[in-house]
Amino acid sequence: MALRLLYLIFLRLVSLLVLLGRSSASKDVELLVLRHEVAVLRRGNPKPRLNWADRAVLAALVRLLPTGLRAHRLVTPGTILRWHRRLVAGKWTYPYRAGRPPVDEALTDLIQRMARENHHWGYKRIQGELAKLGHRVGSSTIRRILKRARIPPAPDRQNNTTWRQFLRTQAATALACDFFHVDCAFTLKRIYVFFVLEVGSRYVHILGTTTNPDGAWTTQQFRNLVMDLGDRVGEFRFLVRDRAGQFAASFDTVLADVGVETVKIPPRCPRANCYAERFVLTVRTELTDRMLIVSERHLRAALAEYLRHYNGRRPHRSRELRPPRPTYPMANLGSQQIKRQRLLGGLISEYERAA
Repeated sequence: MALRLLYLIFLRLVSLLVLLGRSSASKDVELLVLRHEVAVLRRGNPKPRLNWADRAVLAALVRLLPTGLRAHRLVTPGTILRWHRRLVAGKWTYPYRAGRPPVDEALTDLIQRMARENHHWGYKRIQGELAKLGHRVGSSTIRRILKRARIPPAPDRQNNTTWRQFLRTQAATALACDFFHVDCAFTLKRIYVFFVLEVGSRYVHILGTTTNPDGAWTTQQFRNLVMDLGDRVGEFRFLVRDRAGQFAASFDTVLADVGVETVKIPPRCPRANCYAERFVLTVRTELTDRMLIVSERHLRAALAEYLRHYNGRRPHRSRELRPPRPTYPMANLGSQQIKRQRLLGGLISEYERAA
């Protein structure tokens, strides 16, 4: 920029030296022609755009003109004063702080997410939920954000419950139970394992193991579960089971006493009890098919250790890779060392950051 200004000054000095050698009549004729050209150009473009170099040259040369001609130039004293005020304003510019501060983009995404995931939530309901998370946002701000995202208010949003939401709601109040068997390594004695699964959280209860699962034994094991659940038993409304002979009439009576309805699957249709069958496949794949069970006592110990891993540490795809009831400590991101914990003699591994 400085070189360009020096170059323009040099050209004007050379032009001045050339003018000194010309006659006055020649100069007068050239001035008349230039004035006429300027008049023609002003008719086509009354406000030409000047760059900073043009302004500097004109501001320097306009002082040499006679007083009567200064008022008819492109660059007038008012123009120079305006340029000066613009320079001062550019130097002393402060950030614009008037009005409300802008809403953070992450908070905007959170408001839109809450509105889409909860169709019956109004502006005040979203405002209260944000307050619990430490965000102070006005209801009018929430309304403006949702309106900009073309999300209608609560009464006009989707009111009908989708099948996915309906089935998830029903699953949260359902239990599923079943048996699976394990054959001992040396005696070939068949041991039956009775379990109950909470469908909503995928939490599994191993109720007991036996070689003779008759109706009385099955009923007693479920009574023990009712006592262990305590007040939580009121959270469940249905229990899905098959039509095996181990489920006697007394079993359904115990369920009815605590307000749980029995749902029997069709005959020879194990897929109707899919949640329980999926757990059987998991426990076989990860445990019983990979080790020899010596006795019933050995099976109980192995199942107890596996159940702690399954309920507290093992990721579940149906729960967005979270355990049913996590028991692992909070990750210490400051520690780079990863510690491995071996379960069942190294059959299963768990990893966590070292303290």
